[in-house]
Amino acid sequence: MSDQPIRIFISGACAGLAEARDALASHADIELVGTSSEAAKAGGKLASTGAQVVLHAVQHAETVPVDEIARIREHTAAPIILLVTQGSPNLFDEAVALGLNDVLLLPQFSDNLVFTVKKAHSMGSMSAGGAANGTRRSTDTSRVITLFSPKGGVGKTVLATNMAAMYAKRLKKRTLLIDLDLQFGDAAIMLSADPRTTILDLVMSHGELDSDKLSGFVTHHESGLHVLPAPLRPEDADLVTEDRLASVLMAAKQAYDIVIIDTAPNFTSTVLTALDKTDELLLIASLEATSLKSVKVCIQTLEMLHYPLERCHVVLNRADTRVGLRKDQVEAALGKSIRFGIPSNKAVPTAINRGVPVVMTEPKSDVTRAIRELCVALSPEAAALEAAAPAARLSRRERKQLANATPHQLAASAPGEELLLDLDAA
Repeated sequence: MSDQPIRIFISGACAGLAEARDALASHADIELVGTSSEAAKAGGKLASTGAQVVLHAVQHAETVPVDEIARIREHTAAPIILLVTQGSPNLFDEAVALGLNDVLLLPQFSDNLVFTVKKAHSMGSMSAGGAANGTRRSTDTSRVITLFSPKGGVGKTVLATNMAAMYAKRLKKRTLLIDLDLQFGDAAIMLSADPRTTILDLVMSHGELDSDKLSGFVTHHESGLHVLPAPLRPEDADLVTEDRLASVLMAAKQAYDIVIIDTAPNFTSTVLTALDKTDELLLIASLEATSLKSVKVCIQTLEMLHYPLERCHVVLNRADTRVGLRKDQVEAALGKSIRFGIPSNKAVPTAINRGVPVVMTEPKSDVTRAIRELCVALSPEAAALEAAAPAARLSRRERKQLANATPHQLAASAPGEELLLDLDAA
């Protein structure tokens, strides 16, 4: 939860608005500060409430109600979410082009409503902060890469720590790893780190949270990687609020080339905040029906929340496991192509137990090569660096071998009867 609830104002009218209003008003993170049935009558109320997000409802909207939005804009610069019961396919694009934050088709689940409000508030805060500061170092070249899996045990943290070490050690990028599994994060253990401070200490510190302050709270790893560990006690997780986390991520983007975020296996409020700041989202899966079904549900949820799926990439961990599933079957079941795969390697559990990333202990292994290719693909600057150093690239024969050790190997079915993958029935 945030320290203070988000103040919202609701105007207009449409079917389902009463239910949406009640759902938002009853949420602990939301404060309904005013309503008006007509945009023309909202002015006086709206100006005095200090609303941070405005939700405006219309029954039918083939196009954005420009006049109504203009009346609202006369009294507030807060982000506006358009609520409709029916709308044209181009309504969202038109709304964004006209400066609206989002469009929601009612009815919606309460969690979706709250998520959209929080997203609008977060983006509004960022815009206001940038205007207030006047000058701010560009973060266009910084990349935030978030690893998420709705199911534990698929190797997400192992991949996160190894990607971070790869960027820092091999690709020479200023890299920060943030452990956002706030209750049970293991990133520090995976790296044999003994942190004196954690993300909790950072967000609880007094004063402005900027890149200079951030540098005093990170743990330094021998690879050159900087780590911001999870709190040491599970009960402290709630003290890391969305607002403070957003400030951490902004400071991180100003200070680092690459920010890797390891997450908890569920859509917590802090994970949703991280997704808003994410450039590339990696959904980690293994070749098990339960894992794949969880990823499919995750993709559907992200789509429902209007998350840009072009930023999402499915990564198959232990992709060469022979369980009778072909790559095309998995892609058809997920409804999404699989671009990346990490092969199995017995060196990985050994490296975990030693507390050293496998990309450092086994630099020539197939798993290290796969992780390097993943890192290069997700970072335009790293890709340019790789292209400028052809000697470091894999030979054609090595690339063919690596391809056979990643999802491409799934094209050949395993011995025995072929399995049929129906995730809807799993």
